[in-house]
Parts: sequence; structure tokens; C-alpha cells
Amino acid sequence: MRRISSIFHETHGKVAMEPEEPSLDPKDWSELRALGHRMVDELFDHMAAVRSGPVWQPLPEAIREQLRAEPLPRQGRAPEQVYQEARDLLFRYGLGSIHPGFMGWVHGGGNAIGALAELLAAGVNANLGGRDHVAIEMERQVIRWTAELLGFPSESAGLLVTGSSQANLMGVLVARSAALGPEVRAQGISDAKLAAYASAAAHACIPRAFEIAGLGRKTLREIPVNSDYQIDLGQLREAIARDKAEGYRPFLLVATAGTVDTGAVDPLARLAEIARAEGMWLHVDGAFGALLACAPSLREKIAGIEQAQSVALDFHKWGQVPYDAGCFLARSAAPLLATFGQNPHYLQPTARGLAAGAPWPFELGPDLSRGFRALKVWMTLKAYGTERLGACIAHCCALARYAAERISAEPELELLAPVSLNIVCFRYRNGSALDSLNADLVADVQESGLAVPSLTRIQGKLAIRAAIVNHRTRREDIDALLGAVLTMGRLRAANSA
Repeated sequence: MRRISSIFHETHGKVAMEPEEPSLDPKDWSELRALGHRMVDELFDHMAAVRSGPVWQPLPEAIREQLRAEPLPRQGRAPEQVYQEARDLLFRYGLGSIHPGFMGWVHGGGNAIGALAELLAAGVNANLGGRDHVAIEMERQVIRWTAELLGFPSESAGLLVTGSSQANLMGVLVARSAALGPEVRAQGISDAKLAAYASAAAHACIPRAFEIAGLGRKTLREIPVNSDYQIDLGQLREAIARDKAEGYRPFLLVATAGTVDTGAVDPLARLAEIARAEGMWLHVDGAFGALLACAPSLREKIAGIEQAQSVALDFHKWGQVPYDAGCFLARSAAPLLATFGQNPHYLQPTARGLAAGAPWPFELGPDLSRGFRALKVWMTLKAYGTERLGACIAHCCALARYAAERISAEPELELLAPVSLNIVCFRYRNGSALDSLNADLVADVQESGLAVPSLTRIQGKLAIRAAIVNHRTRREDIDALLGAVLTMGRLRAANSA
């Protein structure tokens, strides 16, 4: 039998020349290549010098109005002009999350290797919904590494998703199928009396997941927290007993590893015991806390996570991977296939060829077409390793303790919650109407460009919240934030006197 490559070349050699057809490829690759090199150079220059500029600055209304008024492009423009316009907008008026002074929300700082991975992933244009190609094996490798990191079994399965909001929704759906059987996909939940439990400090995406899943948010019992802002185990047990007495079936317990307001970690090992005793699915929302597994000095804070049935986490937070890069991990593929598996005729797997490699990722989650977000995780882990990432995580927590010490020593500031990990909640207290005063202060500091904190509410008090996640953040950035709050607080106090 002739070699396939010979047939390929013979066949292509006989193809007649066709008229030129429309294509998006450039007529001169050298010009676009030069622009690409320039883009990479200018992006790296921007990242390298990010500390020297403002964290954030408001988008001028004239530019906002221009963006909203511009009609759909009918004719193209030169790529260089398009790039320059995008660069000027993004470098000047972007979110600012790569800046070391960005502490408003739990955003990672990204990394240069991950940025290059995004370029490479876009260039190969892989669809990770299915079929047999190396990009899917690279994602499976990332899932195996994640399982190894968290102490999950080798047969664990999962997907990279948009973020923990999607991963937590998957956890609710998988637990629903485990409780009601795969027929729930056809019949719905009917009159099933299900009950689920999570801390009152759980992320807002948890009750939202119950809404989306058709379970209704009333199915979720939001259990009060203790003085450490962890789920109160006594009140949890009481709620379970009460539900069982009323004919409800406890089916899901959601634990949090790193609450969004204070960074508290629920007692995972104790919750695993309760879940086993009650026959409940244990899902851990470890959006940023799960990656404490990278830091040996902090790993004990998430002891018990390896006993969960499923975990949600974000590599784009403490993993420092560019957005977006969430992850859902389960102990095996079986519950995922029972919840999401399907077999349409045009996606029939085969034993060989490009349609081999079943089960395909689309059978493990809600998306059919899926981008190659695994590459930036894969390259980040390969380039830096978990030890270096763990050192960054430990550094963030050390900075939070430093901030707490400075706040506690400053009479004009008040620490509002214990610092569990990397989140510091405090307020300026030299004045009246403290809620409105601190809200104004946060906006003042943000608009100054010196730092970006955010707001939350702690025991009814409006708090300034600093979430220290960026690997670039240093003590001087903590000092800049607190200095700005004090200076602007005193200025407002003087103006109101």
C-alpha cells in the first residue's frame, strides 16, 4: 500500500489553480509579523513599568460616548491603526488588576508567560469541546495535576471553566443528579423535598446556582457564622435535624475555603464527617483558598479538602493565570457524565481518527465549544512551579498580617474582622456618619490612582476591604493604601469641621 503522504502530495499536485478567494490572511505577512513583535514589546514594557503609573483612572465621558456611538465597522482599517486604538484605551483606562496597588477584589495579577500562552492558544485556534488532539490531553494533564495538588484520587476528572461561579453551578447540578438520579434531566425535580447547606458568608454565586438549577434559593439553608466567620457547626447540625424531622432530604453541603468578605476557611474535615454521616454530597468552593495547597506553611488551613466529592477553584486568582481560568474537579468522571453526558449523531465518537478520544470534554460540563484556556494554566505551572506560586501566596498572607498590625496601631483606623488569610477589613473612624464617610474615602482613593480597595459590610458596618492577591504587591503598596486612606480621611474631616 502506498504511503498516505505520497497520495497526499500527488493529489495536491494535480489541483488546478482556483481564482483568488476572500481570506483574512494578510497579503504581506512580514508587515503583520512586525506589528506582532511591536505589540509584544509594548505589552511587556507596560507590564514591566506598571508600578510607575496609576492603579486605575476613570474613563473620560467623551471616550465613553464615542465608544457607544461608533457604528458597526463595514470596511476594515489598517491593523496598526486598530492596535494603536486598542492599546491606548486599555493601557490608560483598563481595570488595573496587574498593578500591585490593586486590592479591591480577589483578582490575580496575571503573568507574562500566561500572556504569551494566550497568544499561542489563539493562534492554534483549538476547540476543546472534543475530538482527539493534543490540546485536550494538555487540559487533562492540568486536571491530573490539580487532583494531585489537592490530594484527590488519580481517577479524578474535571474541566477548566470560566470561573468558580460556573464551577459551583456544576457542583450543584452534579449533586442534584447524584441525589435524584439521571432521570432528573428529563423529568425535572418535581416535588422532591431537597435541602442544602452553606455558610451565610458563602459567595453570592452559591444561591444563584440554586436559582439557575431550578432548585430555588429557598432550598439552600444559609447557616450563620461563628466569631471566626466560619460556618457554625452547631447551627448546621440543628438545621439538618430540623429538616429531616420535616421530611426534607439533606443532599448537599457547600463548604467555603476562603470567604469573599474575610477570607475565612470553613472547618473542612469536620464538614466532611457531617456530610458522610448524613449521606450528603460535599462540595468545596475553593475559588482562591484551594490553592493554599501550594504553600506548605498554609496547607493545613484547608485540611479535609481531599475528602470532598467536588471542588471549584480559580487559577486566575492565586494561580496568577490571566483571566479566565476556573476549574471544576470531581473524584471521578461518572457523576459528570451522568449529569452532562450526551451523544448527538453528529458527535459520535469513533475508535480511530480525529473523532476518537471519548469521552470528550463536552460530556463532562455544560459547554460544547470550549477555548484553549488550559494552555495558560499549563504554561504557568510549568514555568513557575507550585513552590514559587506557594511562596507568592504566603507572601500575600504575610502582607495582610502586616496591614492588620499597622491598622491596629493607628488610632484613626479600626480593624473590623480577624485576618484569616489575605483579606483585611477596616475603616476610618475619625468622624461621623462613618458608612458614608468610608464609602467616599474608597472612591477618593480609587480616583487618586494610588490604590484600589473596595467595600463590603462586616456586622452591619461598611468596611474598606483590601484583598491582597497580586504577586507584585509589596509592603510599600500596603503603606500607600493606608497612607492614602489616612490623608484623605483627615482632609474630609477638616472640610466638614
